[in-house]
Amino acid sequence: MEFNLKMSIAEVNRLFRDAHQVTELKKQMNNAPNLESFVKIAQDMGYDFTMEEWVETTGFQVEEYECELSEIPGI
Repeated sequence: MEFNLKMSIAEVNRLFRDAHQVTELKKQMNNAPNLESFVKIAQDMGYDFTMEEWVETTGFQVEEYECELSEIPGI
């Protein structure tokens, strides 16, 4: 398992480096509507990591908060 995690970390790092250097890749990845689509696009382009590996490697998570909305903008 540790070897696979090291490989996925290397793949995520490769995607970050490539997206930093290739504007079109960065645009394509930024246009993914959700994490599942983002990972699928990356996999289709030859990057070898799963959604779980992406989350574990980047620490990415979505938090939702319950709150009341104010009718006054900015509050």
